[in-house]
Amino acid sequence: MAAGVFRFKRFEVRNERSAMKVNTDGVLLGASVQLSTCSPSSEGPFEVLDAGTGTGTIALMVAQRLSDLGVDFHVTGIDIDEASAQEAGENFGNSPWSPSMTAAHMPLCKSEGLFDLIVSNPPYYDDSLQNPDGRKNTARHTVAADEEGMEGAPMSWRTLLEFASTHLKDHGTIALVLPADQESSLLRHARMYGFSPTFLLRIHTTERKPAARIVVQLGHRTTEPSAFAEGSTTYRINQLIIQCSGDYTDEYRLLMKEFYLWA
Repeated sequence: MAAGVFRFKRFEVRNERSAMKVNTDGVLLGASVQLSTCSPSSEGPFEVLDAGTGTGTIALMVAQRLSDLGVDFHVTGIDIDEASAQEAGENFGNSPWSPSMTAAHMPLCKSEGLFDLIVSNPPYYDDSLQNPDGRKNTARHTVAADEEGMEGAPMSWRTLLEFASTHLKDHGTIALVLPADQESSLLRHARMYGFSPTFLLRIHTTERKPAARIVVQLGHRTTEPSAFAEGSTTYRINQLIIQCSGDYTDEYRLLMKEFYLWA
């Protein structure tokens, strides 16, 4: 493996200049976001936005999966960090899906158009100790300052929900990966913006530990408010355990079999 390059089965990710490197959270989102029920518009390709794309890993995973489904698609990866956007663009250009992928240096508030799917591994640290590296701080913290004079609120899952409320097509969905302790707050805010959950995956590092992360997918509300109740059966709740007895579980290997070399 070349220095600074992360190799997946069907694409490579240059991982040198981006403020946010290839990470497990992003890969979990890229592998588990629900695509089989997505209905592309008859007016054009299936439009995907990866907000805060970093190296472009999530965007590339979604592109691979949509290609395998035979869907005509276009994926746009945006990042407020210029070096990250440039590196993502290079990774897109070197991939098998280059004609259907675009990277742009811009904040979320400058994005235009309507999308069938929005994905993001957003910053989620609100009050924790901030990183002295300003670029990493922007990638990880919701209160990081704007760069390059770009106006707009710092991106967080809250601003993503607000954006999605006006930029998702009627059938569109938004999928996020977040710390598990933010589940209740996220679902409460989602309801305020007219969204209901369609899929929820609780991710445990081992079977004895509580969930550490969630992948949640939301669409325009078509269900009653009771869909937000704990134990509701109006949307799918799954559990993923990554390791058991010091080895990866079969379910984790199955999820990653089209991406990781070892799976």
